[in-house]
Amino acid sequence: MISAGDLRKGSTFEKDGNVYVVLDFLHVKNARGAAFVRTKLRNVITGTIVEENLQTTTKFQEAVIERKEMQYLYNDGAIYYFMDQETFEQIPLDYETVKDAIIYIKENNHAIIKFYKGDAFSLDAPNFVELLVTETQPGVKGNTATNALKEAIVETDAKIMVPLFVDEGDTIRIDTRSGEYMERV
Repeated sequence: MISAGDLRKGSTFEKDGNVYVVLDFLHVKNARGAAFVRTKLRNVITGTIVEENLQTTTKFQEAVIERKEMQYLYNDGAIYYFMDQETFEQIPLDYETVKDAIIYIKENNHAIIKFYKGDAFSLDAPNFVELLVTETQPGVKGNTATNALKEAIVETDAKIMVPLFVDEGDTIRIDTRSGEYMERV
């Protein structure tokens, strides 16, 4: 059991038959009345985000989330297939489950799949990936004062804002947590 006063970012717990992960929290102490925790929670199965105030003494059952590194094999349009590196078992996931992370993952690359009670519910790309720029407009010097960006499309069809000096054929490093350009490789 975990009390609401012990919740931190990334904590997972069960509440009302649902599993939540803590996105943000703030301990609030009133001059009058009991202290409480203001939380921002995401339902790990449906993805909905709720803000809720919890009494610090409220207890919840901790949820055990299993994380496995798996290899992305291919997709057949709507279903994406991943392989467990230890058992060679293939797991199919639908687009809704993988849509946020799949734009950064090439075939045969590894990703983290999260499971709750044996069911896959989320896909996480590595924090940093290196992808080839397949399409971008040429940058023209002299038409900006500072820090100009342009749109580039990488080999996984993700659209990334990059500096003017990045050209087609360059390989760039991307932070998948924010979707931002890091550097040219």
